[in-house]
Amino acid sequence: MKTFKNIIKELTKRGETIATMESCTGGGIADAITSIEGASEVLKFSAVTYSNEYKIKMGVNKEVIDTYSVYSIETAHEMALNISKFANSDIGIGITGKLNRADKNNNFGKDNEVFISIYYKNKYYDIDINVDKKSRKENKKVIIEIIINKLGDILWAEKLTK
Repeated sequence: MKTFKNIIKELTKRGETIATMESCTGGGIADAITSIEGASEVLKFSAVTYSNEYKIKMGVNKEVIDTYSVYSIETAHEMALNISKFANSDIGIGITGKLNRADKNNNFGKDNEVFISIYYKNKYYDIDINVDKKSRKENKKVIIEIIINKLGDILWAEKLTK
């Protein structure tokens, strides 16, 4: 079963670390990780960057946001890569999207579409999902579960190739 507890155990065994730059999940991934004993061994840094301004301050290329919008897989790539670099971590997770509301500051992209990028060993693993729960809290839970499963798949596949 894929859980953050198992992922933390595996990362600890490997001596690998993780960092997150979250937008619509508001730190939900970092919260889920830090709810597990031993998380301090693997979580290097986490940033919640709701605004474009702070995404850019954390290294996201403004030209990427201007070209593709803040709600795009390209921006999620930038978030994952730059948080990994900033924290000097093995894994970077970037999450951007809209949950249950329109964004008057960013009129692009579909409502309830979320872009997730996991950067690991110079490769991006992408997820583009539409969430349909009535509350933001429920949508965040769905996103976190999807990330747990994807991260578990990545680590398991990488383990099998060794």
